Amino acid sequence: MGRSHRQSYGGGEMSVAASLVFYFLVFLAEILMFGLLSLVLFWVVYYRGGFKWREDPAREFNFHPVLMVAGFIFFMGHAMLVYRLFRCCNKLTAKLLHTFLYLLAVPCIVVGVITVFDSHNLRVPPIPNLYSLHSWLGLVTVGLFALQVTHTLVVGFFSFWLLLCCEQGTASFRSGLVPVHATFGIITFMLAIATCVTGYTEKAFFVMSNGLYAQLPDEAWVVNAQAACLAGLAILMGFLLYSSRYARASHPVAIVDPPSNSHYVMTQKTYYYRDQM
Repeated sequence: MGRSHRQSYGGGEMSVAASLVFYFLVFLAEILMFGLLSLVLFWVVYYRGGFKWREDPAREFNFHPVLMVAGFIFFMGHAMLVYRLFRCCNKLTAKLLHTFLYLLAVPCIVVGVITVFDSHNLRVPPIPNLYSLHSWLGLVTVGLFALQVTHTLVVGFFSFWLLLCCEQGTASFRSGLVPVHATFGIITFMLAIATCVTGYTEKAFFVMSNGLYAQLPDEAWVVNAQAACLAGLAILMGFLLYSSRYARASHPVAIVDPPSNSHYVMTQKTYYYRDQM
């Protein structure tokens, strides 16, 4: 009889102390994401007059901060946390949930972009588009997000679904796409945070001009609190997503050594044969 043993590769196994720290940090991130979305809704409803469509361009703009925070921060942030939180679920389930959350962000971002252009173009006189630092950063962020969605829907569908009929031949190709997608996802999220902060600053100076912002009225506290939430999310999400100790567990590999000079490597679905050198 040959001998067999099981090995684990990569992260995924955490001590009790590490698990407590991990879930505490996730809890803080959830508070910040839900808190930020609640604050921006409160801000535009209580201080900015709520929502209107094209008949009132000033209040149509209020869709922009709410939808951008919902799409880029709330839905995209949760999409990136899926692979950290659902550690014991089937990886296909995690992929589907990750894709679903990304898709929820798409209409938020599309409508958010439309409303900001509408609110500028329909003003009398019109406000110029794409002139500020905030708008330039936003353009880059939306472009990177579009690439991420294209990768998820087109490349992801092709590589992770159609190519599964040839799993062995495409394994290296599919695994090579994962770090690229993950890295650009984190970059897009951090750029979104930077864009939001510049947007809050720009809006605060517009609506609280004539030195009022420097006096820190109640609205200024609400705006600053949203920026503080974004800064906290940048720190927490960066740590949670980059730390290898919180990575999803790799599937175990069983190695069976027959009484010969070769061995078989058995995964959950496929058997591979390797000659020993």
